[in-house]
This record gives sequence, structure tokens and C-alpha cells, in this order.
Amino acid sequence: MVPKFRAWDKKTKEYFHISELWNSGTNPECFNFDGWTDNFGNEGRLKDIVIEQYTGLQDANGDDIYENDLVLLDPDDQPYLIILNEGKFELSSDYLGLVYDLGEEYMDCEIIGDVHTDGDLIDR
Repeated sequence: MVPKFRAWDKKTKEYFHISELWNSGTNPECFNFDGWTDNFGNEGRLKDIVIEQYTGLQDANGDDIYENDLVLLDPDDQPYLIILNEGKFELSSDYLGLVYDLGEEYMDCEIIGDVHTDGDLIDR
């Protein structure tokens, strides 16, 4: 499997897939330093970009699960945050104090948002 990534732009508050960056004519070296400018004159802001990796798994609806997604294992339960920890993806719940290794046994979960736009869901 070829790794897939998406990126959250903290300034524009939007996601984009890394492949969209390359296909847009933006210089792929933009992630190497903060002072880049793409072919459209947009100045780079590496410090404003959060890169998130695809887990290789999909939820019950067939949606790709990425790092920093929020998922429900049970509709009556608290959301879990998908994290990358020591080279493996995990389901983490500070509220419940639980951490599980993310694996196919949890693929009946449902993505309900992400930490950037729906972070208040994990603060309950």
C-alpha cells in the first residue's frame, strides 16, 4: 500500500490531500522550508500545516480513516481519537482513560469528525 496523507491548514481551516498540492502546480518542495512560494505566488506557511496519515482502514461507511479523526465504536459511547503512537495507529479516549490498537476488529466504527473541526466532541 502506498501511504496517503491529508493536510490541515490551520490558517484557512481547510483540509487538502497532499496529492492535490502536487497536482495544483505547487512546488513539491514546499514542505521543506517555510519560505516557499508556489507557481501561483502563494507564500508557504509550513508551521500552519498539520500532515495526517491514512491508517489503511475504512469505517463502516467505507470512509478512509486518518490520524486525528474522531470515531464512535458504539453510538452510546464517547468518541475516540485516532492517534499515531510509536509507529502504530491507536484509538485513544482521555475521557475513558482507554487506548486500543487500531485494527480491523474496530472497523464497524463510524467517523464523526476530526480533532480540528469537531474537537469539542472529545471535551465532554
